[in-house]
Amino acid sequence: MALEGSLKDFGFADILQLIFFQRKTGVLTIEGRLDKVRLLFIDGNISGAESKRRIEANRLGKVLVKKGVLNEETLQTVLTEQKSTNVKIGNLLIRKGLVDKKEVEEILIGQIKETVVQIFNWKEGAYDFTPQAIPADKDVPISIDTQHILMEGLRIVDEWTSIEGKITLDVVFIKKAGSAAELNEEEQEFLLLIDGENDVSTIIDISGKDDFLVSRTLVSLLEKEVIEVKEVLPVIAETPGIETIKPGFSLRFLPLLVVTIAFIFSFLSFFIDSNQVFNGFRASRDIDDLRFKIETYRFQHGSFPETLDMVEVTHDPWGNPYIYRQDGHSFSVLSSGTDGREGTGDDIY
Repeated sequence: MALEGSLKDFGFADILQLIFFQRKTGVLTIEGRLDKVRLLFIDGNISGAESKRRIEANRLGKVLVKKGVLNEETLQTVLTEQKSTNVKIGNLLIRKGLVDKKEVEEILIGQIKETVVQIFNWKEGAYDFTPQAIPADKDVPISIDTQHILMEGLRIVDEWTSIEGKITLDVVFIKKAGSAAELNEEEQEFLLLIDGENDVSTIIDISGKDDFLVSRTLVSLLEKEVIEVKEVLPVIAETPGIETIKPGFSLRFLPLLVVTIAFIFSFLSFFIDSNQVFNGFRASRDIDDLRFKIETYRFQHGSFPETLDMVEVTHDPWGNPYIYRQDGHSFSVLSSGTDGREGTGDDIY
């Protein structure tokens, strides 16, 4: 049974957790305003990623040429063959003995992670997961631990805060003439990769370094006026620039964070009158949990539960039952808040 809906109602991190914990095999399609991405899963782990805007053959071939592993003429010959045979370029290169399997595998894994991490920045979009058989690639078998990439993605997105809005993966830089700024070792290393052709994602692939490290260093070069933007191409993210997803939103289903936040609020309550704040937090957490259970129910049974007691019988911190509505296509869950009356300003969604 397919799982589908809106990222506004069921976040990307939640979808990954559901697929991982239930060890699902199939295709997750996520479509936003500027891109459409297909993620392949085998037994809950990621085995591939396809982006409408970032073609694998172009990216892999470009990185191999930039690394000096292939020359442009050989690449074009293989690309021509790839179009007629419909065999992945990485597989062709390995079969012909032109590239080492391990090198192709490392580049592809890095690109898949990069593609997946960008989706954490999307605030809007539609998703659809269809269970189906996914054959493992015999030449380059890839299996990325979904739980690991979930944690890595959240960490990287959180770190983008310091460079928010200053850089995107599709930005192309050029060197500015006459700059005399003092550069550290990392800045000098990445400056060598600025040639007016490499975008940020290509520099990341060539260097093999962490996304955040590369982006932070490029921002430093930009602020020192050593480089400047040549052009900005369409980006994967839902809006221009890197948008931050607050860790608390995406990690709400991770027990450790929930316990930690609950402890913090409990600790503060000894010093300030935070009872209502804490209750509000509890209600928000409960609603998030209910949404997850409702989506899980739909995933298993093909329809939303008729009533909340089909997934859990619960009341909000003020003793009132949570309000649940569904029309077969969407659902809503809310608390009527402190006053117990729906439609007032203290309602919690």
